[in-house]
Amino acid sequence: MMDLLISWQRWIYGGVRASLLEFSQSGDFWLLASMIGTGVLFGAIHALTPGHGKTILASYVAGARSSFARAFSVSTLLAATHVLTAVLIAFFASQLVERSFVGGGRAPALELISRITLIGIGAWLFVRAIRSGPGRKRTEGFWVALTAGLVPCPLTLFVVVAALSQGEPGAGLMFAASMLVGIAFTLCMVAGLAVFGQRLFLDVALRNGATLSVVSRALDATAGILIILFAGIQLLE
Repeated sequence: MMDLLISWQRWIYGGVRASLLEFSQSGDFWLLASMIGTGVLFGAIHALTPGHGKTILASYVAGARSSFARAFSVSTLLAATHVLTAVLIAFFASQLVERSFVGGGRAPALELISRITLIGIGAWLFVRAIRSGPGRKRTEGFWVALTAGLVPCPLTLFVVVAALSQGEPGAGLMFAASMLVGIAFTLCMVAGLAVFGQRLFLDVALRNGATLSVVSRALDATAGILIILFAGIQLLE
C-alpha cells in the first residue's frame, strides 16, 4: 500500500512540474486553475504517508476528550503550519535548504526542535494527569499543532522551489494552498477517528463502573506517554 502511495505521489509530482513548466511558457491560467484539484489530491495522498504529525495529533485529541470541532481546528492548524513552514523556507531560506535538506527534504534542525518540544509537552501532560487531573487550556491544542507542524512539508517545498525556478512564485503559492486543503482533509479524518474511538472507550469504561474523573486522568496520562513515545522514536530516526 505504501509503495502504491509513493508511486502516486511521484506521478502527480511529475505532472505538476510539467504543468508549471508549460504555464511559465504559455501563461495559460486555465492550466494553472486545473492544478488546484491536483494539489488537493496530492496533499491528501501525501498526508497518508508516514510523518505529518498524525500519531501526535491522534494521541492528543483522544487524550484531550476533544469535540469534533476542536479536533478539526487543531488538525487544520497543524496542516497550515506544516505547509507554511515549507513555503517560508523556500522563499526566504534557500541557503538553509541547500545545506540542511537531505533524504527527501528533511530539515534536521527543525525536526530536533519539534521532537524535543513535543517530548516536553508529553511529559507535562503526564505529570499533570498524575498530580491534579486534566485541566486543559484552550491554547494547549494550539501549541501541540504548532510544534508538530513545525517540520516543513518536503513535497510542498519541492513544488514551491520548482515554481520559483520557473519564475512563477504565484503558481507555487496557489499549489501550496491547495496542498494545505488536501493535507488538512486527511488530518481531520485522522483526528475525527481518534475522537470517535475515544468516545467509544469512554462509554465502555463508564458502563463498567469507572468514574469520569478517573477515565479523564487515564486518557490525559496516556496521551502524554504516547506523545513522548512517538516523538522519541522520531527523534532517534
